[in-house]
Amino acid sequence: MNSGMIGKIEKAQRYAEERNRFRFSGLAVTIQGDNDTHEVRIEDGSLVCGCDFYAHTSVCAHTMAVERLLAGMLPGQPVAV
Repeated sequence: MNSGMIGKIEKAQRYAEERNRFRFSGLAVTIQGDNDTHEVRIEDGSLVCGCDFYAHTSVCAHTMAVERLLAGMLPGQPVAV
């Protein structure tokens, strides 16, 4: 492996450890729930889910799980340090 690639790998590792560098503006993730599979997306800076519970409350276990997973890296969330 050449030295240039080694430097890029080291930089990528450092960036990944510094979560405050990241803000997701687009994302779609599939979550395997207990009863069905659900897709959570970022739309206009908010997490949106296709499940029935979200349709009535604008929040659900699936969106809350993604918030926890990406703590500090979503629009409008405090920066994780």
